[in-house]
Amino acid sequence: MGGNRRCQEDLYARFARRMYAVCLRYARHELEAQDLMQEGFIRVFEKLPSFRMEGSLEGWVRRIMVHTSINHYRKKAFQQERFGMEHLPEAPVDPLALDNLGEMELMAIIAELPDGYRHVFNLYAIEGYDHSEIATMLGCGESTSRSQLSKARNYLQKRIERKDILHYAGKAAH
Repeated sequence: MGGNRRCQEDLYARFARRMYAVCLRYARHELEAQDLMQEGFIRVFEKLPSFRMEGSLEGWVRRIMVHTSINHYRKKAFQQERFGMEHLPEAPVDPLALDNLGEMELMAIIAELPDGYRHVFNLYAIEGYDHSEIATMLGCGESTSRSQLSKARNYLQKRIERKDILHYAGKAAH
């Protein structure tokens, strides 16, 4: 299947939409997600002969997309990322606030996260990696991964609470 262009086109058509969604979670904008996806599929086609038919092909392609996206951002100074949010208190997110958000709205809020926060959040909360794996992928310490996740959660909590307040204020005005 490796060099067969028709098979490559079929594989691309089968997974492109889902892999674009994966890349979009790591990218800052749609054009960047398209570039990441294209780079990811090039790697998929290069590595296809090494696929051992263990597990799902989609899961294998997804891992390549995630690693491609993360490797793209590893070049940035991940450890230098600071956004002055260290003062935010730890508190649980109000479950009612989450009920008022749709999936697209939640994904838009996640997309607003600074790169380091967003990548760790995606890897941990969505992809299911642990902090040891994330630290290896991003080239940082486990404590940095935990810190970035905590800051991401705090940021998301504040944004969700603000959306919730605006949502209720809009209802009260009607």
